[in-house]
Amino acid sequence: MGNCQSGSCGDQNQAKQQQEQDVTNALAKIKHKLIVMSGKGGVGKTSVSVNLAIALGARGFKVGIMDVDLHGPDVPRMLGIQGMASASANQKIAPMPYSENISAISMEYFMPNKDDAVIWRGPLKHSAINQFITDIDWGNLDFLIVDSPPGTGDEPLSVAQTIPDAKAIIVTTPQEVALSDVRKSINFCKKINKSILGMVENMSGYVCPHCGKTADLFGSGGGEATAAKFGVAFLGRVPFDPNIVHAGDNGISYQEKYKDSAGAVALGAIAERVVALVGQA
Repeated sequence: MGNCQSGSCGDQNQAKQQQEQDVTNALAKIKHKLIVMSGKGGVGKTSVSVNLAIALGARGFKVGIMDVDLHGPDVPRMLGIQGMASASANQKIAPMPYSENISAISMEYFMPNKDDAVIWRGPLKHSAINQFITDIDWGNLDFLIVDSPPGTGDEPLSVAQTIPDAKAIIVTTPQEVALSDVRKSINFCKKINKSILGMVENMSGYVCPHCGKTADLFGSGGGEATAAKFGVAFLGRVPFDPNIVHAGDNGISYQEKYKDSAGAVALGAIAERVVALVGQA
């Protein structure tokens, strides 16, 4: 019948069921799963992902960061973690450690040449995201933060299918062109019944270090207004700070080096808001 040879369909179904069970078993050890999304590139989505993880880790939570931006992985650079992933004691792959509470996995940790291009279509991406869950020794986590590429393509859809209880955090800047795209991300989540934890307005005002005045480089308040319009929780604003860029480019913890800055305080408040919201779920 069909194209199945004797026993092949049964073997394929059994393998698929085993893979689904492996995903279920791995996810059962993770309390809260968050997918950080953006409607367009350049809004600081990965910066928010990494800094949210660091803020949660500093508060004593065990956090994993899963970088599913397969074509342009930036998590390794921002965390300052170099090297190649290797097998752990149980023959799974150990995530790369950042601190006692934070570890990460990224496609870059499997690439001998970090400048090689990943040229994959949807099915390969979906398989890789599955393996990032089943083949990685995450252990018991309080939070798994999934950093996805911008838009509503293969990667966020695969995460939504593979981790059905993941809640979305949508990152935007206040400018209208970003808000137009973020509205598409909100509608994407609604169409696939993906719960949205909240929205972050990034690059929201620049405080001059000399005069102390705030300049709204990209406008102000658009993210909060969009969140209110769609009935989405507003997690907070992160001001534009060149030191966030400098820290990310050099793999330095912005929140440790500039702990008294407005940006570090804002990121800490967002982490507290996230903890409060997942506690209500």
